[in-house]
Amino acid sequence: MRLKTEFMGLSLKNPILVAAGPWSRTPDRIQRSLDAGAAAVITETIAMEVRQNVRPWLYYKNGGYENTRMYSDHALEEWMQFIKKIKSDGGTVIASVMAHSPSEMAYISKSVCKAGADAIELGVSIPHGESVAVMGSNPEYLYNSIKRVVQTVDIPVMVKFSPHVTNITALAKVVEDAGAASISAIDTVRSILGVDLERQRPLLQTYGGLSGPPIKPIGLATVASIAQSVDIDVCGIGGIETYSDVLEYMMLGASAVQIGSGLLNKGVHVIDEVIQDLDQWLSRKNYKVSDVVGAALGGLKPIDDMEVLPYRAVVTGNCPLEACNMCAEGCVASAITIEAGAIKIDAKKCIGCGLCVSKCKNGCIELSWRF
Repeated sequence: MRLKTEFMGLSLKNPILVAAGPWSRTPDRIQRSLDAGAAAVITETIAMEVRQNVRPWLYYKNGGYENTRMYSDHALEEWMQFIKKIKSDGGTVIASVMAHSPSEMAYISKSVCKAGADAIELGVSIPHGESVAVMGSNPEYLYNSIKRVVQTVDIPVMVKFSPHVTNITALAKVVEDAGAASISAIDTVRSILGVDLERQRPLLQTYGGLSGPPIKPIGLATVASIAQSVDIDVCGIGGIETYSDVLEYMMLGASAVQIGSGLLNKGVHVIDEVIQDLDQWLSRKNYKVSDVVGAALGGLKPIDDMEVLPYRAVVTGNCPLEACNMCAEGCVASAITIEAGAIKIDAKKCIGCGLCVSKCKNGCIELSWRF
């Protein structure tokens, strides 16, 4: 009961969905995620055209993934059969849809609805390829496209945003006004993951979309901004691999989350791991999912309203790493020194920025106004 949630009108056994991506490109792979415990799976993005895959198109570096794949290589007719198969096995499936016009988007949406999809996720701001910000940043075009789909289908419609769109809060209101049930964020971030120095070429042939833990801070900020702007559900995406990642998104306003790259990093078992750990945390706190949604939003203030508190850094214990020196090296006020293996802080120099606290791995320093 703790994990059950209502998301855009769907009753879900937990708030964990699987994001659109290559891990959801066939019925058997979708079923694997459902069997692992996901409440629903979002299909790989479905489009009218089928483009041959270039090779390679997926690269891993520094904890993140860059991919140049925009949509599935399976035709719409194949996806209709895939969705029917998933539904016949009792799964909850959300169809990811991308199109180049409102009429095309409505046609695909109507087709997947007819096949039995439980909801639709519209991709309107894919950050790589020819449609970087065409639909997602044009309020009128965005409104008309969403409205057309909402009027065409009788299932919930979710709209997926990239952080590259302009004025995310204003566009979120456009999505709400058009009748969508939810906004999901974030899509991948436009990127070049690196350069092969010997070949003097980028690692992949074109700009790609970055996913995984490196984009999580951007995802958190985007979800919070959207949640503060609209009254419809928000779904968090980006760098989710642990129950604490889930809770961070939910405390900033997400009613559900999507796991994607975590499946590539840890395997499909990450779904069950996250669900079990989330359930245990909620049990310890005697919370339900609904109790944590938006719980941290009250702590966000406009920068002009931030309080100037009399904090200073103070030493709370001896460094067990024999003075790793991370705190002293990073101190922007030159207030920290290491003397005879002990941390020393000059209270007159300390400006209370908090960097040393976050860099210390052993809790040797804290911010306090008792110094």
